[in-house]
Amino acid sequence: MAESFGVDAQRYDQARPGYPDDLVARIVAGSPGVDVLDVGCGTGIAARQFRAAGCAVLGVEPDARMADFAQARGLQVEVATFEAWEPAGRVFDALIAAQSWHWVDPVAGAAKAAQVLRPNGRLAIFGHVFEPPAEVAEPFAAAYRRVAPDSPLGNQPARRPLEMYQAGYAQIADKIRETGRFDDPEQWRFDWERSYTRDQWLDLLPTTGGLTRLGPERRAEILGAVGRAIDALGGRFTMHYTTLATTAVRADTP
Repeated sequence: MAESFGVDAQRYDQARPGYPDDLVARIVAGSPGVDVLDVGCGTGIAARQFRAAGCAVLGVEPDARMADFAQARGLQVEVATFEAWEPAGRVFDALIAAQSWHWVDPVAGAAKAAQVLRPNGRLAIFGHVFEPPAEVAEPFAAAYRRVAPDSPLGNQPARRPLEMYQAGYAQIADKIRETGRFDDPEQWRFDWERSYTRDQWLDLLPTTGGLTRLGPERRAEILGAVGRAIDALGGRFTMHYTTLATTAVRADTP
């Protein structure tokens, strides 16, 4: 499924939200320099934020369509999975993975991160938890179960508790500890809100994992149900985002 997001790279880039400025600033301030490796960089949403913060960013991205989009916007990107990517002796001050680490083998990925980070370099794995209000989430879930009954995603509850995502980031921390190459990981949390119009939300939904692989007719049926729900709210709603991060500093000795 990882490569399904490149079907419409432009929509992905314009609809997906960026990351909290405080998160970017904290990662940059806690790194020994400005050389950043962005694993699973996609269209370069996070990479451009780090570049704007004064960093030199190299992206690694398995989907050539996403990589092409990022390169067209001035980013340096190499097409590969992180596990297969060849660092060729290059090392970095920070390694970030924005909404992408779940596609990386957690054991091999943590070990390779230690390999490509300088001593005291920072590993930062982060992503959004976004849950629309029940008035939007419930119609989406019901429509998804109806049009894609065989999908494993159809069995998930309409709104998943934050604790479930926090447990996932805690598991990432455990794999980092197992390498013995990092100081004890930290868990960061950033809460923020964003208002969406009906059209803005219906533009974002097709970029999510549950919809990228559906055919146009089934996707349209789901979007229609969600659109009617948002219309019933006056055509706009407020989304609460929580951005979670697991970060760790590479030990200064091998």
